[in-house]
Amino acid sequence: MNPPHTEQASDATFTHVAIAVDQITDPWPLFASALGGQYLDRGLNDGFGWTQLRFANGFVVEGIHPEAGRDFLRNFLARSGPGPHHLTFNVADLDRTIATLRAAGINPIEEDRHDPMWREVFIHPSEAHGIVVQVAESHIGARRTQEPPEGFPDVAYDRPVASLGRVVHAVADLPGAVRLFGELLGGVVTSRGAAVDGNHWVELSWGGGGRLRLLEAAHGEAASWVGDRHGRLRHLYFSYDEPATVPGAVEVAEGRWVIESACGTRIVLNSTVH
Repeated sequence: MNPPHTEQASDATFTHVAIAVDQITDPWPLFASALGGQYLDRGLNDGFGWTQLRFANGFVVEGIHPEAGRDFLRNFLARSGPGPHHLTFNVADLDRTIATLRAAGINPIEEDRHDPMWREVFIHPSEAHGIVVQVAESHIGARRTQEPPEGFPDVAYDRPVASLGRVVHAVADLPGAVRLFGELLGGVVTSRGAAVDGNHWVELSWGGGGRLRLLEAAHGEAASWVGDRHGRLRHLYFSYDEPATVPGAVEVAEGRWVIESACGTRIVLNSTVH
């Protein structure tokens, strides 16, 4: 394994992963009730609503569900079913980031500047290695703007809360993905290595709790699973004290548990107690 880079982290942060669901309540049984995710905030936009849960290391899972208005999310669910929808990165200067992306031959889409507190742009999956990437300049801060929705689980605050250690994303073009998420979106390479199937991986971190592991899909099952796509989100990797208590989790190795599909998303649980 090569030693990690020691470059300074940029002013960008990898803030959350968004999962498309049919109903606002769909993520709550696993991510809130079972894994202890703490309610952070929610809101309504044109065509979708969102609810955010924060985990022990500060990283966030956002559930997005259809609402009245634009039909992009309903189309996504009809086409693909529930599952990972986008990754969100906050940057200090959206104009500078857009210029950097364009200079590298990447063309952001759906630029939206109507709200001075939240300006955003998106990178299409064809240029973002198989997943939508949202890039935002936010001046909202971490304050809560809405109280929990009716029926949100009454999660005890003294119980264990999982840590969302990393998002694992399988890609057809590993060097290209490292360039996008590292060089262009400010991630710092913290480690790299090779899996037993011969596929290499590179892990990046940002200023907050978010970590992204880019997994090469060149060999074996990973290559078959990605197929002719640019990439697919492989799983969310949590560390948790009590994986055996999580409904649907199956122990696949000592200290390692897997839920094959939760809201269309594969979940890997690493036991923090042996």
